[in-house]
Amino acid sequence: MGHKQDVGKLARNNGAVLTRRSLLQATACFIVTATLQREMAIAAEEVSPVMVRLSTYMSEARDRALPENVVREATHHILDTIAAMVSGSELAPGRRAIEFARAYGGEKIATVVASQVLCGPIEAAVANGELAHSDESDDDYAGGGAHPGCAIVPAALALGEQFGISGTHFLRAVTLGYDIGMRAMETVGAGVKDTHNLVGTMGAAAAGGCVADLNSQQMRWLLDYSAQQAGAGIGSWRRDTEHIEKGFVFAAMPARNGVMAALLVHSGWSGVNDVLSGQENFVLSYAPKTNPAGLIKQLGERYDVTLTTLKKWTTGGPIQSPLDGMENLLKRHPFEANQVRQVVVRAATSAAFTVDNRELPDICLQHIMAVMLIDKTVSFRAAHDKARMEDPAVLRERAKVQLVPDEELERLIPKRVAVVEVTLTDGTRLIERVAAVRGTPENPMSRDEVVAKARDLMTSALGAAHCTALIDKILGLADVKDIRELRPLLQRV
Repeated sequence: MGHKQDVGKLARNNGAVLTRRSLLQATACFIVTATLQREMAIAAEEVSPVMVRLSTYMSEARDRALPENVVREATHHILDTIAAMVSGSELAPGRRAIEFARAYGGEKIATVVASQVLCGPIEAAVANGELAHSDESDDDYAGGGAHPGCAIVPAALALGEQFGISGTHFLRAVTLGYDIGMRAMETVGAGVKDTHNLVGTMGAAAAGGCVADLNSQQMRWLLDYSAQQAGAGIGSWRRDTEHIEKGFVFAAMPARNGVMAALLVHSGWSGVNDVLSGQENFVLSYAPKTNPAGLIKQLGERYDVTLTTLKKWTTGGPIQSPLDGMENLLKRHPFEANQVRQVVVRAATSAAFTVDNRELPDICLQHIMAVMLIDKTVSFRAAHDKARMEDPAVLRERAKVQLVPDEELERLIPKRVAVVEVTLTDGTRLIERVAAVRGTPENPMSRDEVVAKARDLMTSALGAAHCTALIDKILGLADVKDIRELRPLLQRV
């Protein structure tokens, strides 16, 4: 009868007169409270060491200083992704994204890049994600299965404007997003039909949680809500000939998922305390034999933004190494297109499948190599000039290009090794094997190269002076007090 005595004592101390009904209500209250306390204690005990380490690391990320080289790489990837958003505004997927945000934008909180549209953070994440992957200009993982920046940066930017965070906070949030997104792919990716949404959702959620300054308990719930959304996406996007659905699956959807998860938890929603352990957990659902400790492997030591490739060329990933090979040959032994009899490109089987005679110019190897023969380079505009796919001069050179799937090179994946062999009309044979693509961690782009690519992507949309101001602001993110300072530079005048 202990709880009844407590109730009675409480009533006497407050001068209350108990009725049967009030006694029952008070008793029920004590029972519910005790039950909740027991359930909370049990839940706390059931949180695995992996989840404790992961959620604690995530909650402390906003205040954790990053190594200088990590700050530099994160800055480069942010600039590269924003440049992809700006250039995407000139393509069909980007135009559709801006129209969507303008029609369904909600409260005017966040910027839709390369437009005058302000909208809610969820809608901005969708639009800017689609803009970032309107084509193949954004960063990627050399082994495939991940385009992290196009989801993580839009999510962090949308929420960053809502909460008014500093440039340093923004950099740390984006870096955390790469760390969690890529580890999620390593841990459970083998069991997910399409890993692009997995990487983007988990990465965008982690970045969003950091922006919203969630504590370790809230980070556990954030991981629960992001895990619930991470398995979506099927390979039908490969039949999309306009890149619109692909942009949604790789970027717009996961950016939205991450922002949604962060906002739900920030507004007070709770969830499962440990989605990494117990029945029907995240790991068991996709990779039952996998150790969830992969999610905390080398946290604070290995920063995945430094392991993600920046593309030198604004084309599909498998075309990067063949273009490097052709550029190297042209530098070493200059020749004109009319001097070429045949070009043979050997690539990994999976890479060749992705870029073999595709309908879109920037992911069609034969077309892009023909453009390279004529122009001696491939600019953003040239890579997206679909009308040029019917140009007789280009078709003449394209007929010389042969793509050969190579099982030996397939065994070298995730390295995208390619061999380019050019036979000239005088019988000269030139061969170049590219083992480390420019922009990969093994062969990184310099800051000058990153800036030059950004200028190529953004100048036509923003103008040269506007473009320079935006680049300078992003390179100086550490000095930005409020990320909303970027807004006038992100907008199209």
